[in-house]
Amino acid sequence: MMSVTFGQPLWLLLLPLALLPLRLSSLESRGYSSLGRVPADPLSRAFGVSLIVAGIVGIAGLILGLAGPAREGREILRVGEGANIAMLIDRSNSMDHSFAGRTPAGGEESKSHAAERLLADFVTKRAHDRFGVAAFSTAPLFVEPLTDNREATLAALRALSTPALAYTHVSKGLALALSLFREPTAEEGGARIVLLVSDGAAVVDPDSERLLRTRFRESGAHLYWLFLRTANTPGLFETPEDPRDDTPQIRPERHLHLFFETLGVPYHAFEAESADVMAAAMREIDRIERLPMRYRERVPRLPLQAWCYATAALAIGWLLAVKLAEART
Repeated sequence: MMSVTFGQPLWLLLLPLALLPLRLSSLESRGYSSLGRVPADPLSRAFGVSLIVAGIVGIAGLILGLAGPAREGREILRVGEGANIAMLIDRSNSMDHSFAGRTPAGGEESKSHAAERLLADFVTKRAHDRFGVAAFSTAPLFVEPLTDNREATLAALRALSTPALAYTHVSKGLALALSLFREPTAEEGGARIVLLVSDGAAVVDPDSERLLRTRFRESGAHLYWLFLRTANTPGLFETPEDPRDDTPQIRPERHLHLFFETLGVPYHAFEAESADVMAAAMREIDRIERLPMRYRERVPRLPLQAWCYATAALAIGWLLAVKLAEART
């Protein structure tokens, strides 16, 4: 139900003036000795009624416009396809390098800029998702809670374009990303997703592993890892030829991937050696995560003064046109 409020309600006291056209006319009146033999003219009668209605509408529209009407802001419950997505973005020094592993030059794009550009496109395309943003390097960094405000999310992504910090401590970043999910209410739904964007990893200690297992199990979140692989570096899925090299200290990314596979939640890892491959991975995530979701759409306060004045102008314009066309004796 639409709720209308008035900024200057005292003007409404003048609304009875809108009844003046019932007694007064802007047209010239004439006296005739008798109209008894004049045949009925429904068209002329309708024309006269239209002038009375136009007068009432014109006066009422002006008074209502002066009273400052507005439709109050409200929330509408809708159902669509979407998810609650916590984006966790690596801001270590290596993210400011290109996929070739060097400082961008000659038109090259850094991994951080490619991530910002493609994530912004992902956010724009998914109209019904709620997004939260967190970052990590030496320590986790809270950026934005889960929200359906697209402009706020895009601004949060742009804010992460500042120069990166030191190391890649992913475990605390994951814990922060999971903390963005609150207990769902009866009106919420959709999948919960942690979208990890990183070009490296670090050793996860046993205590952090236990904590992350518990947090993922309690939240029921899905995990996607966009691994931005630097050229000529080991990938997530390659097993070292020498077993002695297959340790978390030497191959932290591979062992983090193996740990993720044991979390007991839906998990997908994508290796991207270029921005184009990363874009393809984002399209695949967009295709997979399309579950029914209830969400609230915020409708802002809407001033109605312009509609009142426009309606009054049309009514007065009709009266003016008729007055100018009046035949004078």
